[in-house]
Amino acid sequence: MSEESAMLAEQDLKLADALQAAPRASWSTLGDALGLSAVTVARRWDALVERGDAWLTAYAGGEVVSRLVLAFVAVDCEPGAVLSVAAALASDVHVATVEQVAGPCDLLAHVVAPSLRELGAHVAGRVAAVPGVTRVRTTVSPRMFTEGSRWRVRAISPGQREALSAKPARRRAPLRFDAADRALILALGADARASAAALAESLGLGATTVRRRLEGLLGRGAIRVRCEIARSASPAPVTVTLWLRVPPDKLETTARSLAVVPEVRMCAALAGAENLMLVLWLPSPHDVLAVEARLAAKLPWLEITGRAVTLRTVKLMGRLLDSAGRGAGRVPLDFWATVPVPEHGDRSVHRSGE
Repeated sequence: MSEESAMLAEQDLKLADALQAAPRASWSTLGDALGLSAVTVARRWDALVERGDAWLTAYAGGEVVSRLVLAFVAVDCEPGAVLSVAAALASDVHVATVEQVAGPCDLLAHVVAPSLRELGAHVAGRVAAVPGVTRVRTTVSPRMFTEGSRWRVRAISPGQREALSAKPARRRAPLRFDAADRALILALGADARASAAALAESLGLGATTVRRRLEGLLGRGAIRVRCEIARSASPAPVTVTLWLRVPPDKLETTARSLAVVPEVRMCAALAGAENLMLVLWLPSPHDVLAVEARLAAKLPWLEITGRAVTLRTVKLMGRLLDSAGRGAGRVPLDFWATVPVPEHGDRSVHRSGE
């Protein structure tokens, strides 16, 4: 196996798994769980980040993201324009993820906006207007059943995971979300392990206020923090997307069953001819056949209507990736940024190629 595609060493996989369980735990806590010193754990993590082999990402989740609108946008491109279009889309703060795929389209983008109206304006006026785009097809996702923050490397023992996993906080009053919370999420996106004191200083807010808001948002899942591994260094380097059709009365139970399948990275409801989208992370492209067979045996009413294999991930939840899938930069996931909505009659929005 070449150096470019070498999987992480076992100790580094365990560290990544520990950070998936407790991304903001102290180095001492992580070291105790792994049988290493705090200095060793911090040094190993710094080396992983420096090489781009692993990183932490923070973004809106739970109640906060439920107030936003998510869509999956299939993009077709002119010959030779795929990577330039992908780079342009990756620079967009409303585009969380961009993948070049072998399947029903050239690129698959995850787009998030504050409202349906702004989503439509953004897809038509920005995504479809990128030079080289020939066609876009947009499918809204009304619900996310599971996503990448729940995916695990499974390198540490259940006992180690239990020791690191935080107990869920009790919900109190309805979540208040304002400009300070937005700024806090964006600041964590830049440094997911920043202390409350450091965040308070950078945001110009009181440390007590920041600590209280941070604990509340993290405890309710309104901020998701996850540890990612470069695909070339991962035990599951292959991404396969499946489009599914299930009877509407079985959607909930089917999605819940799919969400606990180890290979499932994401399961989202769709408002379209297909009503579920599944993202699998697999050791090799051949493994999709075995997974599909297991799903068919477990959920015989499930119909797979489409498949795509990711050739290259250009952006993953705000992180820009190089050709080997290593972290190479970031774009803030500012889903609340203003989306210009043209007045009625402005023909600039009719450039989607649909």
